[in-house]
Amino acid sequence: MWRAGRAAVACEVCQSLVKHSSGIQRNTPFQKLHLVSRSIYPSHHPALKLQRPQLRTPFQQFSSLTHLSLHKLKLSPIQYGYQPRRNFWPARLAARLLKLRYIILGSAVGGGYTAKKTFDEWKDMIPDLSDYKWIVPDFIWEIDEYIDLEKIRKALPSSEDLANLAPDLDKITESLSLLKDFFTAGSPGETAFRATDHGSESDKHYRKGLLGELILLQQQIQEHEEEARRAAGQYSTSYAQQKRKVSDKEKIDQLQEELLHTQLKYQRILERLEKENKELRKLVLQKDDKGIHHRKLKKSLIDMYSEVLDVLSDYDASYNTQDHLPRVVVVGDQSAGKTSVLEMIAQARIFPRGSGEMMTRSPVKVTLSEGPHHVALFKDSSREFDLTKEEDLAALRHEIELRMRKNVKEGCTVSPETISLNVKGPGLQRMVLVDLPGVINTVTSGMAPDTKETIFSISKAYMQNPNAIILCIQDGSVDAERSIVTDLVSQMDPHGRRTIFVLTKVDLAEKNVASPSRIQQIIEGKLFPMKALGYFAVVTGKGNSSESIEAIREYEEEFFQNSKLLKTSMLKAHQVTTRNLSLAVSDCFWKMVRESVEQQADSFKATRFNLETEWKNNYPRLRELDRNELFEKAKNEILDEVISLSQVTPKHWEEILQQSLWERVSTHVIENIYLPAAQTMNSGTFNTTVDIKLKQWTDKQLPNKAVEVAWETLQEEFSRFMTEPKGKEHDDIFDKLKEAVKEESIKRHKWNDFAEDSLRVIQHNALEDRSISDKQQWDAAIYFMEEALQGRLKDTENAIENMIGPDWKKRWMYWKNRTQEQCVHNETKNELEKMLKVNDEHPAYLASDEITTVRKNLESRGVEVDPSLIKDTWHQVYRRHFLKTALNHCNLCRRGFYYYQRHFIDSELECNDVVLFWRIQRMLAITANTLRQQLTNTEVRRLEKNVKEVLEDFAEDSEKKVKLLTGKRVQLAEDLKKVREIQEKLDAFIEALHQEK
Repeated sequence: MWRAGRAAVACEVCQSLVKHSSGIQRNTPFQKLHLVSRSIYPSHHPALKLQRPQLRTPFQQFSSLTHLSLHKLKLSPIQYGYQPRRNFWPARLAARLLKLRYIILGSAVGGGYTAKKTFDEWKDMIPDLSDYKWIVPDFIWEIDEYIDLEKIRKALPSSEDLANLAPDLDKITESLSLLKDFFTAGSPGETAFRATDHGSESDKHYRKGLLGELILLQQQIQEHEEEARRAAGQYSTSYAQQKRKVSDKEKIDQLQEELLHTQLKYQRILERLEKENKELRKLVLQKDDKGIHHRKLKKSLIDMYSEVLDVLSDYDASYNTQDHLPRVVVVGDQSAGKTSVLEMIAQARIFPRGSGEMMTRSPVKVTLSEGPHHVALFKDSSREFDLTKEEDLAALRHEIELRMRKNVKEGCTVSPETISLNVKGPGLQRMVLVDLPGVINTVTSGMAPDTKETIFSISKAYMQNPNAIILCIQDGSVDAERSIVTDLVSQMDPHGRRTIFVLTKVDLAEKNVASPSRIQQIIEGKLFPMKALGYFAVVTGKGNSSESIEAIREYEEEFFQNSKLLKTSMLKAHQVTTRNLSLAVSDCFWKMVRESVEQQADSFKATRFNLETEWKNNYPRLRELDRNELFEKAKNEILDEVISLSQVTPKHWEEILQQSLWERVSTHVIENIYLPAAQTMNSGTFNTTVDIKLKQWTDKQLPNKAVEVAWETLQEEFSRFMTEPKGKEHDDIFDKLKEAVKEESIKRHKWNDFAEDSLRVIQHNALEDRSISDKQQWDAAIYFMEEALQGRLKDTENAIENMIGPDWKKRWMYWKNRTQEQCVHNETKNELEKMLKVNDEHPAYLASDEITTVRKNLESRGVEVDPSLIKDTWHQVYRRHFLKTALNHCNLCRRGFYYYQRHFIDSELECNDVVLFWRIQRMLAITANTLRQQLTNTEVRRLEKNVKEVLEDFAEDSEKKVKLLTGKRVQLAEDLKKVREIQEKLDAFIEALHQEK
């Protein structure tokens, strides 16, 4: 230290000498010497009085002792003048010896100036880096906030201690001042040494003074050296004694506390840098979204990988050995905090919550990726939920709950069907997590009896994947012995090569557990049989569901900063907080992906080859059409068949409609109109009765019956086109689909409500017309009447045969016998036929006395008969008699057109019944024509529209397509499509993964 002070004084002396030096410019060799050197040599031209300008040097002194006061030396100016040389060799010897010292000092000054000038030139050459100040992180400028400079200042020795160590600079300065005065005494014209002509006395006095000063200076230096050694020894002794007073325990505590504070400070700095990086990435991604760079962004790796898993979930719902791609499976006991951990990783409260209630009822696959905005969206929906808005978060939670309840079938509590959710945001760690229902120990009321076994089977199905990362969540606030999930995880991963253990609610555990070492044992896995890759402790809030993610994170950091678990080294800094957990899980996930994805791609290539070989062997002439492609093909065929309805000829439509309508109304016409009117005695009453009954029928029943017939006819024709085989082109794989489309379209189709009103007017006008214009129409009416009566007669005879049993021919030829009831009916029929033979014009109804007479006649032959049986038998017997009589009358009317034209004047023949059937026939023709126009102009188009709507609905219903398009051929094509899609996506993912490396 004293040497440093001495050097500082020497520099001060040199600086003073430079300031007071002056000389005369002349062309001598001495002009090139330094000022200090030139002061040794006197000037030989006293007459020249030019004053040399004062030197300005940029030399500045730097020393660790600059805060100590220095006594500047006052040097008298040197006067230059002519002085003759003398042969005084001791003085010249001393001067030459001292000359070397000043040369060194001068060189130091000159070298400093040259170095300063060179430094300035270099500095000017360096570019201005102020514009790049943003590159340096902000924490560099604020380093004083993170480094405790006050503690460092206190640790350094004080200025008083340093002063005691330093030599007495006042004495050194005083001695050097005397030395300087000795060298610089005299006028400017004198030399640096006092060489005069006084002879030997002056020389002796000079030598004596010089040696005395040198001896005195050497003694002072030695004294100061001793003082410095003594002070240094005293300081080191006191410092060692002071340090020995601190115990080893306090040292350890102090070092641990400093280490913890340092880790937390660096953690905060890291979080701040990550936040700034997140904002920068957000801005960059927003610019890309706005199209500033005018380029299409590629899909991220995690999005590509998530698409592969989505395709696999559809292809391989059971997650068998074919699907060994990595995913993070989150398992734990019910209410252990699985969902909360997942929300902290996703940085949003996205899942439904309930106090002690089972909320996770089906697996939820969450794909985390980076993006400019914090949003979430489902795989099968385009709606984005803004996770920064509370109303969107509430809507997202509600939607997840609805999807879970929709997946759960009736009579069940949980479902194996997966809900796929994508969460994007700045700073999110890229990975795929699957949140599973919590493992339960007891089935409570309201749950299905097999709930526990179903949850175990779902968890095992995901965990048995050898590349799945198991994130085992354990509640730290309950006893470890009550855990169920640890045994399950130990069975799936006994060596712990892909398991990460997470202890939640550590804040409650630290309060409730009497021995903190128990928490350490849980973290280290000593209380469980399971092993794990890593152990983590997290805090996911205070139990309040309304807490924000940021508030939970601050509470978590504050807790671990003051927790004894860290201060006592039970936990390491990298084992705490959900942030560190997220980083560790993401690293483990991507490591597993890189190690296994190529092997999985090879396995799918082998599967594809096997499926393609099977298709070539079984269906060599058919294209590989999957279920969707087959549906599109069937859709086109169905639409073509619907269009074929418009190609049906009008004649065909009218014939079908007229025949179908008569079959529907013939019974009513004959039974309720013709037969009652035919019982009248004269033609006027007959026509009146017919007109009344036709009017009632037209107003109430006929239009509705006609519309029903038309709709049924349209259905029959549509069904005929749909089910009609097409020869070799017919593919029976579409039969079930076509039948379902036909039934659904018919169910949805409704006839136009206004059709009945217009049809009623047309039918009423047609039935009002009684004029038959020509003989051809008359013959057609008679033919129509004969067909109708013959048909009814045939039906009546069949009814009588069934009533009385087989006749004698069938009994003899086919060995058939009559029953007792049939024998009674037969006897009754014979008795009634005798009555009709007696009175050929008997009315349609039996009188009571006639019934009694028939009954007594039968009883006389030993046949007991009931009056109701007599009436029933009479109805059929009289009906047959009446129809035969009407047919005979119809034959007589074939020649009656002439009498009809004369209105049956002067003729006993009356053919009013022929006119009735002509009116009915004409009404049927007009109705059929009207219905045909409605069919071709309106209803066929409406049916085509309904068919299109049904096909569109079926196209969106995957379950419906799976149900209607089945078979080995369909399933093989589906497998081929899925495997190819998976292989292509895996190859693209592997290529992108290699490019990222």
